[in-house]
Amino acid sequence: MREISALQVTEKIKELCLKANYDIGADVEKAVQQAMETEPSPAGRSVLCQLCENYKIAREERVAICQDTGMAVFFIDVGQEVHFIGGDFEEAVQEGVRKAYAEGYLRKSVVADPLFDRKNTGDNTPSILHIRLVPGDQVHILMTAKGFGSENMSAVKMLVPADGEQGVLDFIVETARKAGPNPCPPMVIGVGIGGTLEQAALLAKRMTARAIGSHHPDPRYAALEEKALCAVNRLGIGPAGIGGETTALAVNIASHPTHIAGMPVAINICCHAARHAEGIL
Repeated sequence: MREISALQVTEKIKELCLKANYDIGADVEKAVQQAMETEPSPAGRSVLCQLCENYKIAREERVAICQDTGMAVFFIDVGQEVHFIGGDFEEAVQEGVRKAYAEGYLRKSVVADPLFDRKNTGDNTPSILHIRLVPGDQVHILMTAKGFGSENMSAVKMLVPADGEQGVLDFIVETARKAGPNPCPPMVIGVGIGGTLEQAALLAKRMTARAIGSHHPDPRYAALEEKALCAVNRLGIGPAGIGGETTALAVNIASHPTHIAGMPVAINICCHAARHAEGIL
């Protein structure tokens, strides 16, 4: 049994929150740079150039990539041989978020009640935690800072098996079309297929953090990713929604076994600031 202190958890969470908000991933930056070279629209190229400059300023001056520093969402895999000491694990995570958002001058965007009072909690907590128990004696943490300009454009649809591949493709493209300029394109589109309603949504969320340029291990799904990306980019929405061929940087699909009678599909859209960071304790 390996012991990990609550303080270690808090410090790692703080580190990842700051890193995600200040340092765009190399995969995202590379994808935007490549799009800048191929985007035929002069206005679109100008937007992509500004995004690259913004990433550089955020990284060098240690300021937020975007003013919407999002809800902090964590996918945490806890090794079953780990024992946490010195405090409550979940509270240690929330304390790390509090510290990062206060000390890093990151906007606090969480309200305590979703419908009535909508009073800001003042520290960007509570964050969203998805915890899995896995073999081993390590803790793997994936953090995403999820802004709601793009989150609000996400969707779930309970397709049936007869809808097939074309039904999934149509849903992805239509969701992107409806989103238009609202999610601050170019987008990263996470897609979850299978499981149940909530499982599909979790898969889609996690896919917004999958490295751009990677692909589903099943070549059939990998081909669908490419087909969907091309179709979305033919919509002409373009960078910042002002026209062009770079509406999305990636369509990342995850699949999961499901019931014989259904085919849930969830789409989680992320803006160009696809902020995520991961670390191991």
